[in-house]
Amino acid sequence: MRIPQPEAVILDWAGTTIDFGSLAPAATFVEAFRSAFDFELSLDEARKPMGLGKREHFEALAQDPSVAGRWRARFGRQIGETDIDRLYEAFVPRQIERARAHAELIPGTLEAIATLRHRGMKVGTTTGYPRAVMDALMPLAAEHGYRPDCTVCGDQLGAGGRPGPWMALQCVIELAIGSVARCVKVDDTLPGIAEGLNAGMWTVGLALSGSMASLSLAEYHESAPERLATIRAAATANFTRAGAHYVIDTIATLPSVIDDIAARLARGERP
Repeated sequence: MRIPQPEAVILDWAGTTIDFGSLAPAATFVEAFRSAFDFELSLDEARKPMGLGKREHFEALAQDPSVAGRWRARFGRQIGETDIDRLYEAFVPRQIERARAHAELIPGTLEAIATLRHRGMKVGTTTGYPRAVMDALMPLAAEHGYRPDCTVCGDQLGAGGRPGPWMALQCVIELAIGSVARCVKVDDTLPGIAEGLNAGMWTVGLALSGSMASLSLAEYHESAPERLATIRAAATANFTRAGAHYVIDTIATLPSVIDDIAARLARGERP
């Protein structure tokens, strides 16, 4: 009898494989509010719903008590659908420009993926970016040597995006994977972990390379070990509460997690 092995890894993009610190999305939300309505949004506020589809991200910001309160004080009303339409229209072209500027791969990405491919695993990706952004971003990632087998965006599915399972499950279909229990979802956000859990997959949270840590690559390298330990502990607690099976610093150490998952599958364990 053949021992079951992990068949696919489903990776997020910003903060997971590209754009250390997930810097491009947060700044673009701030710019969209400023340009469309001359309304100031903080980077911390912009990051709170990170991982959702970008229109859903605006909808979540509209429900944030701090943002909603300042909006009502300024405009005398709640943020409505037409406001979100206007924000999204301001967001997309700016996001394309910023995503292009932050297309560099996170260190260790190519090496980790090469190791997994050597084991026979396929590589799928899901993202909160709309397809228009990914159409601009994927060729740049390919120039750096990163070419996943499939990429699914929430705005291309009628069911929507995270925290639902649909993007991850669409990867399962496109990659022709035999069992969701042999898939590993890797993400730097809580909605991305929920996506994997809802799809029945193993999940891995990234504590230091993404939005939760909010460190640029330079800040990461310059940070004292004590500071990184504090950030790591806070992120690990958040991911653990969300149900993540594993938490690691960056994608660079993902192969060791895959080894452990393979051993657990061999023992008959499931996500």
